[in-house]
Formats: sequence, C-alpha cells, structure tokens
Amino acid sequence: MADDLLSQLKTMTTVVADTGDLEAIRRFQPTDATTNPSLILQAAQQPDRRARLAEIARDAIDIDDALDAVAVEIGGEISQLVPGYVSTEVSARLSFDTDATLARARSLIERYGRQGIAPERILIKVAATWEGIEAARVLEREGIHTNLTLLFNFAQARACADAGVTLVSPFVGRILDWHKARDPNADFSGERDPGVQSVRRIYEHFKGHGYDTVVMGASFRNSGEILALAGCDRLTISPALLGELAETHAPLERQLTPLDAETQVPEPQNEAEFRWALNEDAMATEKLAEGIRKFMDDQRKLETLLGELRQS
Repeated sequence: MADDLLSQLKTMTTVVADTGDLEAIRRFQPTDATTNPSLILQAAQQPDRRARLAEIARDAIDIDDALDAVAVEIGGEISQLVPGYVSTEVSARLSFDTDATLARARSLIERYGRQGIAPERILIKVAATWEGIEAARVLEREGIHTNLTLLFNFAQARACADAGVTLVSPFVGRILDWHKARDPNADFSGERDPGVQSVRRIYEHFKGHGYDTVVMGASFRNSGEILALAGCDRLTISPALLGELAETHAPLERQLTPLDAETQVPEPQNEAEFRWALNEDAMATEKLAEGIRKFMDDQRKLETLLGELRQS
C-alpha cells in the first residue's frame, strides 16, 4: 500500500499548518504555521484561554496593544511546536497605510524578541496592496521577513517578487469561489481550477526568472487543489484537509518542478501599472477588498471580546 498522501507531500513540499490550534499542530507536525485575524479569534475563544486573555486585556495600554499581545502570545506558543516560520498578521485596518504597517510590524518583532523568539522565526503577514508591498520592501531591507497575503492576481505577485519579499501566499480556494459563483455548472476540477492555475503561473514566473521569493499556496477548498500543486515551495493547509490527506493512501505525483532560471528579469511595475492591472481583474479586486473586510470583521469581534474582558 502507498504511504498516506500527507507523508508523500512532505517529501516534495514544505507543509504549513493554517491554524492557531495547538493540538492540530502537534498532531500533524508541520514545518511552519500561519495565523490570521480569523484564526487568532478562533484560538482566543477557547475556554481555557479566557483567564489569560483577561489578564492581557487589563495589562494592555489600549485595545491595539492587547490585540498584538494576544497574537504574539499565541504565535509564541506555536513557535515551540514548529521548527520553521510562524506568520503573524498586521492589522487589516492598516492595509492602505505604509507607515502604520511599518510601525506595527516592528512592534510585533520587538514583542517576539521579548519572548526570546528571534526575527528569523517570524513572518510578518501583510495584505498585498500597493501600500502593503511597499512596507514589505522596507521591512525586508531591515531584516524583517514578510508574508504577503490576500494575493489573487499576477500583478500582485510580480510586485512582491520585485520588492524582495520572503514569501507570498497566493489564494486558491477564494479564486475558485468567485468563478463558481458566476458559472456554477462549469468543471473546475484538477487542472481546470482557476486558483490552481494562478499559483502555477506565479510559481513558473518566479522560478523561471530566479526570484528568491517563496511561493506558498493557501486557502484550499478541497484536497484535489493541494494535490494539483504538489511540489510547490510551501502549501498552508487547514487541519481538516491535513487530516484527509493523512488518512488517504494513494500514489502522489509531483506536479510542480523548478525551472532553469532565465537571465533577464522583467522590468518592475510602477504604481500606476500595478493599480491598473488590479483594476482590470474584477475577481482580484473584489476578493482583495472582501478579504480585508472579513479579516477586519473578525478583528472587531476580538476587539469587542478584549474590551469586555478589560472591563471585567
């Protein structure tokens, strides 16, 4: 019998847990872990965390201070369970403010440092807006590694590579969601999946031109999308899909292989070119805006929870 799919995938792709659930991380033993405001909210709502959350909330200067303290505390716990990166996200509220993103990112790194966690272990997650990418460019020069998220469009990916970001998280499932909503009877399985096609294009561009930026597929709706991207640098996967892969025994073939890099790198986009390319892509424009709003919705819920605990 073939090994389980998760074991095989780990031989060709770095597997990342897309969760703040410590038990899931212990079970699946990923190399890295990613979090976002929605996942931090889920982790914070666990009953066994309530007393500690109340303590953090009361000790914090304000709600922003409490939010970052919670994110770093959970990230610090995760860092004890994985050997690689832990991604921690800057507030989605700052997605269009380069200077504020820089300040918040530096503050998060300082907080991790006070826990004895080196900057090399942390990826600061930033939305792949023009302002977010410009902030990441500066952070990378300062030695702070970044993970550019909410990436739906090739122009976003190109700008990230030009900025020298450590890692990009092109979304797969949310792209599929958009197309299925408009053409519910179409066959989007396997290679026909537009999210899979997007990640493939980005991967081939980065490898073909010798960019160091890591490609990490994210936001999967089914295991078929994951298998179609076997061989990608990294894939960040939810506990439910990690479990499905771990329980399935079948041969797994590598789908993505690094190409020989070309010597000529394309000219970087300027801001006007980036914004026009994003504007021309209805899916990317809509999903980027929606993603920022959804992350903020969950952040507001966490703000409300911490505010209540602060008063308790």
